[in-house]
Amino acid sequence: MLNYKNNLPIIFILGCFTAPSISQASQTDLDFRLRFESVDQENALKDASGLTLRTRLTHQTDEVNGFSALIEVEDTRSLLGVDDYNNTVGKNTNYSVIADPENTEIDQGFVKYARDGLSLKVGRQVIALDGQRFVGHVGWRQDRQTFDAATINYALNNIDLQYSYLNKRNRIFADDKDIKSSDHLINASFKTDYGKVVLYSYLLSDDALQDDSLDTYGVSFNGNKTLNDIKFYYKAEYATQSASTSVSDFDADYYALEGAVDLNGLGIKTVTLKVGIESLGSDNGDYGFATPLATLHKFNGWADTFLNTPAQGLDDTYISLNGKAFDGKWLVAYHSFDANEQSNGVDDLGTELNVQYVKPINKQYAVGVKYADYSAGDTAANKVDTQKLWVWMSAKF
Repeated sequence: MLNYKNNLPIIFILGCFTAPSISQASQTDLDFRLRFESVDQENALKDASGLTLRTRLTHQTDEVNGFSALIEVEDTRSLLGVDDYNNTVGKNTNYSVIADPENTEIDQGFVKYARDGLSLKVGRQVIALDGQRFVGHVGWRQDRQTFDAATINYALNNIDLQYSYLNKRNRIFADDKDIKSSDHLINASFKTDYGKVVLYSYLLSDDALQDDSLDTYGVSFNGNKTLNDIKFYYKAEYATQSASTSVSDFDADYYALEGAVDLNGLGIKTVTLKVGIESLGSDNGDYGFATPLATLHKFNGWADTFLNTPAQGLDDTYISLNGKAFDGKWLVAYHSFDANEQSNGVDDLGTELNVQYVKPINKQYAVGVKYADYSAGDTAANKVDTQKLWVWMSAKF
């Protein structure tokens, strides 16, 4: 971690709001996100509120004979004393969690070689595969997830092959909770006239745990077609997983089915309807299918109730509408959660409503508001009613 006196990052951050964009052969970007978040849960924890500012400064060098480099520094600060929340690293543990600890770090730092469809990247980097269901950057949190890794990618015509070796997972909870690992990520995609087929193997191992492994093998297919001026989207995915430790072994399956239609062709402008089901299976109610490298906030409701899959597994049936209004984008989604395998009286895992509106002011600024309301089921497996609200502004230079 880079150490600064507490007041220096805020002075630097606020001063940079007026900094001009830097124009030269190489590229330097400055990105801010100022966000208020509140959490209200029906339990003994105090309601949480936090006002945080995330600053990200990125410099990309010129390419010379195929070689280039990137360095990126990221800083998160709480502002104006609005920091009544459990930051996951030991502060205010009697409050609900807002997973945005104060932190300054090297977010990315890598060397890259690219030539004729082949690219090699070594160093700290963002890796986001497919829809980020299994591997992602968790960009919703202020301290996003990156990996210390070596990645090789080869793209030719309609084929894309990628392999990454990870020896450290730089998670969203600041340096103290990063994980040293020996992970292998293999991803191969093929584009067809009907959509894209992806085959993947994600073989994970936490170096701190004895005989630990989490091996996932899967296939997905997604695409879209336009029929009679109506555009349809479709997706299907299946994966199987084996989890092993020094004391136990488990197996579980995953599947997802999703369909969507643009309602423009039906006379309703700029609106898309989506329905789907995602099933994270269970091994006899003792283990739930896990995706520890995923951007979990994108899936199973924004209240983040199911960041860890229950031992009974999770079936998420959902429907959403999204569209455009007043030069911004809106989304409304509803989730119904059930146990994949009922056990110990756990069956109904509740419901959730999500609402969001994001509006760009110009190419540099945007504002947004987002709300999540989770209602616990009759057998909620220690889940509680939860309401979360976010209001934010972003700026890019």
